[in-house]
Amino acid sequence: MSYNSDPLVNCEVINLQSTDYCCLSLTCGVHSFLASLQQEKEKAMVSEMIGKLTSACWDKCITGTPGSKFSSSESNCLTNCAQRYMDMSLIIMKRFQQGS
Repeated sequence: MSYNSDPLVNCEVINLQSTDYCCLSLTCGVHSFLASLQQEKEKAMVSEMIGKLTSACWDKCITGTPGSKFSSSESNCLTNCAQRYMDMSLIIMKRFQQGS
């Protein structure tokens, strides 16, 4: 497979036979747009998850005014909280995928 060199048509060119190539501008444009849209959606989901994780773990683990660095108990709490949050997120995603 190769990519179209035309900068206005950013799409994958599929080699059907030695000399036949398939790439319709409209189809490739829509495909490229949908791929970009999916990437942006995934970035937004990751950003939202990090924000929720940060907020939840901060509220749980940082009880006073933080100094220049975390205490060992705060650091351990943050690490464990983040790990549990990520584990639960993976379990939830797997359950949604099984239900689909």
